[in-house]
Amino acid sequence: MRQLFELCGRDEDVRFSPYVWRIRMALMHKGLDFEGVPIRFLNKQPLENAQSKTVPVLNDDGTWVKDSFEIALYLEKTYPDAPLFGGPIAEGQARLLNAFIDNTVVRGIFPMIVADIHARLDEKNGSYFREAREKFLGCSLEEAQAGRDAALPKFRASLTPIRNTLGFQKFLSGDAPAWADYCLFGTLMWARIASDFELLDADDPIHAWRESMLDLFDGYARSAKLAY
Repeated sequence: MRQLFELCGRDEDVRFSPYVWRIRMALMHKGLDFEGVPIRFLNKQPLENAQSKTVPVLNDDGTWVKDSFEIALYLEKTYPDAPLFGGPIAEGQARLLNAFIDNTVVRGIFPMIVADIHARLDEKNGSYFREAREKFLGCSLEEAQAGRDAALPKFRASLTPIRNTLGFQKFLSGDAPAWADYCLFGTLMWARIASDFELLDADDPIHAWRESMLDLFDGYARSAKLAY
């Protein structure tokens, strides 16, 4: 049995981790069946076999792998059909893209939806989340999120390299989606599931790309339960 350990909110059916969504889409790309196992922030015990404290963690019939990028590399090596990368050079370039998305897109989105994420958690996990994230932010969750309308233009501008790429090709990976697409899309799914705050203009090429990603695999991501 292949298991993917996934962060959930108060509602176990709401799975909002950006890094989990990257692997969900990678597994769908590979045509690999899996069971999503919901866990909450304070429930670390299921992850101990992978020596991890964060999701995603993959248990592939007894082989435990942590970290979304390392899981993607494992899937590529173990199940070479339907490549996610297409070779060592592409893997190296993907590391650069991952760093860009983690440091620019994830960090840009986080303060704009942080109070919404907190609202999706139960009291115990919500208290943990608030204490840890307010320490990181240096202000309350509500104060951070209150500035999102002012922050939105700068965030949208930070996506210019993505937007320019989509001006030349249908997907970030070329004619068909692969890891580059799943990496960014997973991050946008985090915001889509946890918050009703719209990050993209309707006429933005990234918006159209996101819609096409939602339709992949018979609308797999589009059918995900939202928290609102």
